[in-house]
Amino acid sequence: MEMKGTELFVKALKEEGVETLFAYPGGMAIDLFDALYGQDEIDVVLPRHEQGLIHAADGYARSTGKTGVCLVTSGPGATNLVTGIATANFDSVPLVCFTGQVPTHLIGNDAFQEVDIVGVTRNICKYAVTVREREKLGEVIKKAFYIARTGKPGPVLVDIPKDIQQEYGSGEYPDTVTVRGYRPNTGVHAGQIRRAMDVLEKASRPVFLIGGGVNIARAQKEMTMLTEKTGVPVITTIMGKGAIPTSHPNYVGNIGMHGNYASNQAVTRCDVLFSIGTRFNDRITGKINEFAPHAKIIHIDIDTASISRNIQVDIPIVADAREAILKMLEDAKPLPVEEWKRQISEWKEEYPIHMKKYQGMTPQIILEEINKMFPESIVVTDVGQNQLWTTQYLELDEKRQLLTSGGLGTMGYGFPAAIGAQIGNPDKTVICVSGDGGMQMNIQEMATAVALELPVIICVLNNGYLGNVRQWQEMFFDKRYSSTCLCYRRSCERDCMNRDKKCPKYSPDFIKLAESYDAAGIRVECTEDIRPAFERAKANKNSPTLIEFIIEREANVLPIVPGGNAIKDMIMDC
Repeated sequence: MEMKGTELFVKALKEEGVETLFAYPGGMAIDLFDALYGQDEIDVVLPRHEQGLIHAADGYARSTGKTGVCLVTSGPGATNLVTGIATANFDSVPLVCFTGQVPTHLIGNDAFQEVDIVGVTRNICKYAVTVREREKLGEVIKKAFYIARTGKPGPVLVDIPKDIQQEYGSGEYPDTVTVRGYRPNTGVHAGQIRRAMDVLEKASRPVFLIGGGVNIARAQKEMTMLTEKTGVPVITTIMGKGAIPTSHPNYVGNIGMHGNYASNQAVTRCDVLFSIGTRFNDRITGKINEFAPHAKIIHIDIDTASISRNIQVDIPIVADAREAILKMLEDAKPLPVEEWKRQISEWKEEYPIHMKKYQGMTPQIILEEINKMFPESIVVTDVGQNQLWTTQYLELDEKRQLLTSGGLGTMGYGFPAAIGAQIGNPDKTVICVSGDGGMQMNIQEMATAVALELPVIICVLNNGYLGNVRQWQEMFFDKRYSSTCLCYRRSCERDCMNRDKKCPKYSPDFIKLAESYDAAGIRVECTEDIRPAFERAKANKNSPTLIEFIIEREANVLPIVPGGNAIKDMIMDC
């Protein structure tokens, strides 16, 4: 039976089990939207900007484990996806992004809203293709979903010209697809696992270094079993946090630039570093030639290219994190590491992370209240100090999940991603933690949250600065606060250093702005008002609540490892 390309598109989405489509219409996608009209199996979500759209699809995918699906028009609609595609690519998030395109006979002629989006995105996604023949449409869509979901997950882009959408052809949608040259690893090399376990069993100071790959593989339960069976302490990257409960006695903390003292010291002094699902990026390793200098390094990762790219390893294992951990559990046994764990515990007690030097309401106090009041929740952060404080103080277990932009560090990610997470998890509390700078990057999505009656709780930590950059300017650039003060007006002295001078009124007024969207707005300026604000937000079931927390303007995220230093060289206070 023949059908239009647009009809096959809708059929394909249904065959792939797509329940939610994040979509923004336009001239070169209008036929696809027409085909979606009237059907009730796919919920079409209309955000207010394409960047908000793809971050929402990203949050939906991370929180549910499903593939996020987007649809936009050509030209600016397509290019507005670029930052979100790169974000998902860095963090291995499965997305399938459909873009409308000008008719095939106009491609290359600088037609209205024509952009070579495949050329633009080829280096920041797993696969990008323009459909040139109607008869290949079904196969290409099937291939897109297969590539996005398998192996190391990631974003895929399918560009569909308008004439391909309108053309009639076969209505068949394939059950399976074979992709030449693409063979995602599905097994585990038993010999390498045995070799790794032999090395681990001989160690006296071993650590597990766990990255986001364990969370992506949904292997938290298995990882917890492994650390309990062996007794080996667990250190995580920011993306790996939550791989075991943060309250677990074997959990040490985060590693890296803003890791805790115990974690960084443990990696520096360990004799076996057993890493699962991490890329060993520069924020984790610091100075490479001083990273784990005494250790044999074992690295499990699903991506062959990630192994020995940044850190040379002794035992490489290409495998899915969950499958590898299950294999390790077959031979795992208790190891004599009590003295080593005692040393790590002493470091944790001697150098805890805290914000006691700051008076009044601090991000630590706010996040500790979230820990108490929202035990079953999804917490989504933006990027900057708000993200780092959250990864330091938020407690995670099987009931609380953390979503954040790790590899690309995308400001503006948090709020739309929280919307996507809430859509995918309607029965859970979703909390967005953002800074005042990042919140303004996609504030227009408040209209989306209101329209969909989503009870997202937005916590804006307002210090009036682009805080993370300001902190670096304070510590390493002699307090030259260049373009980081968000209270600045043209009438101000550009090089103002006088904290006692009355600053201009902050703009915008977040409470009035939230209310203008028909959302609830609450301003909190002292510690005793934190809990009542959260209680009000919990009671608001049919619309978002924005809580603005006025925090110390020059509060810093500590400890910190200055760029280019070894991770053991931490600044603990300033």
